[in-house]
Amino acid sequence: MKSCHLMNSSSSSTCQIMLVAFCAAALTGFCHGDARAERPNILWIYVDDMSDWMGCYGDPIAVTPNIDRLAEGGVLFQHAYMPAPVCSTTRSALITGTMQTTHGLHQHRTMIKNPLPDDLTTIPELFRQAGYLTFNEAKDDYNFVRDRETMYSPEFQRPSRKQVNSHMLGRDASWLKQLKGQPFFGQIQLKGGKFGGETGAKFPTESRFDTDRVSVPPQYPEHPVFRDAIARHYEQIAETDAQVGAILDALKAYDMWDNTAVFFFTDHGSPLPRAKQFLYEDGLKVPLIVHWPTGNDVITRRGNVRADLVSGIDITASTLGLAGIAIPEFMEGVDLFAEDYASQQYVISARDRMGNAIDRIRTVRSQRFRYIRNYKLDRALFQPQYRDKYATFATLQKLLRLGKLSPIQASYFDAEHRPAEELYDLVDDPHQINNLAENPEFRSVLESHRQHLADWEEATDDKGRYPESRESLKRVFESSAGKCVSPEYDFLK
Repeated sequence: MKSCHLMNSSSSSTCQIMLVAFCAAALTGFCHGDARAERPNILWIYVDDMSDWMGCYGDPIAVTPNIDRLAEGGVLFQHAYMPAPVCSTTRSALITGTMQTTHGLHQHRTMIKNPLPDDLTTIPELFRQAGYLTFNEAKDDYNFVRDRETMYSPEFQRPSRKQVNSHMLGRDASWLKQLKGQPFFGQIQLKGGKFGGETGAKFPTESRFDTDRVSVPPQYPEHPVFRDAIARHYEQIAETDAQVGAILDALKAYDMWDNTAVFFFTDHGSPLPRAKQFLYEDGLKVPLIVHWPTGNDVITRRGNVRADLVSGIDITASTLGLAGIAIPEFMEGVDLFAEDYASQQYVISARDRMGNAIDRIRTVRSQRFRYIRNYKLDRALFQPQYRDKYATFATLQKLLRLGKLSPIQASYFDAEHRPAEELYDLVDDPHQINNLAENPEFRSVLESHRQHLADWEEATDDKGRYPESRESLKRVFESSAGKCVSPEYDFLK
C-alpha cells in the first residue's frame, strides 16, 4: 500500500481509497498525451552533501548562473525534503521509490546487506524493461545487494577511471556523446559539499567568497572556523554549478537538450554540524529543479515555482511519469506532474544509525511547522563519530569546555535533557531555535503532527522500531575498532 508520506490526517480508509485511485491513474501510462509519447531522455544530476544556497533560491552571495538558468526555463521546488539526512539511506529510498524504513534500508553503513524483496524493482531496471539505456556515473551507495549490470546497461562506456563508486571528475562531459540517438535514463554524481574535502573538515580553506560576507546562523557559534566553513560551501556550490554548466553544454552540443528532462537535486544538506545526519531544515531541505524543453507545458502547468511539499521519493515517481512508464504499486512517492496531483499535507523523514552512532529520530514537515520525535533520550544528539576531528566539530567541543556556547549550541552535547519532542514554527523561527513542544498555545499543532507520525509508523511498519541484529552491531563495533559509546554495544565490551 502506498502509505508513507502520502498519508494525511484523514482516516486510513480515505487514504486507501485515494491510493487505489492514484495507482489506477498511474497504470494508464501515457496519461499526459502527446508530450509524454515523445519518449524523453531522463537525466538525474545528483549532488552530494549540498544545501540550496543558490541565486534561484534567493541567496544573494551564491555564484550559480548555470543552475539559475536551468530554473528559469523549468520548475523550481521551494520545499523539497529528502527521506534521510545522509547518502546511503536517501539513495536507497530514491532508487526504489520507497521510504528506506519500509524495507529495512534505514541504517547508514549497513554492515549486512541483503537483496531487495522479490517484488521490489529499482527505477533503472524499470527503464531498461521499457527499452531505455541506463547508466550511473558513478556513485551507488545503496543499503542492499544488487548486481550493477542488472540496473545499468553494460554497453554504456564509463569514462576511464579506477574507482567504480565515485563522482564525475572535473568538467569534461564529452562522454555523453555516446548517448546520442537512443533514449536513456542516467545519473551523474557530483561531489558537491565533498569537493576538496567535506565542508568544515579543515581550517583554513580556499574560497572566492570573503568570510566577512557570509552570515553565521544562530545554531552555530560566531567563530572564524564557521565563517570559513560557510564560505567554503559557497565555493563548492560554485564549482558544482560549473560542472552542471558543462553537462548542459554537452547535451546541447550533441543534440539531446530539447528532449531531455533534467532533474537537478542533492542527496541532503551541507556537512555543517547540525545539517548532515540530522532532521532539521538544513539537513533535509534540498534544491530540486526539473527542466524539459519539449515537455515544458507538462512540467510547468502549475507554475515555474512551486511551494508544495515534496519528498525525495516523489522524484522517482515523477521520473517514471514523465517517461510514460507505469508507476509500480509498491512505490510510495507521487507524480508531481500528474494531472490529478494533489498537494501533500505532510512529508516524513527519518534518521537511524549513522556509522557507529545509534539513534532513532523521526520528523514530520508541514507547510509551517517541523515536528521532531526523539526516541532515544539516554544519549546526546551529537554522539562520537567520524566527523569529530573536523574543524567545526573540534571548535564546538573546545567552546563547550570553555563555556562559550549558547544554550541551543550546548544542548547538542547534553545527554540528560534531550527532549522527547520538538516543534518549530518555521515562519517565525527558520533556524529552529525555540522548541514549542511544551507551549500550550501549540498543543493542537503538536498533537496533529504526533498522530500523523504514529499512523505512518504503523501503516508502513517502520523498521526502525525493531533493534538491529547483534551480528550487525558486532560488525559495526569491529569496523570502528571498538570506539562505540551507544549502550546497544555493551554486550561486546
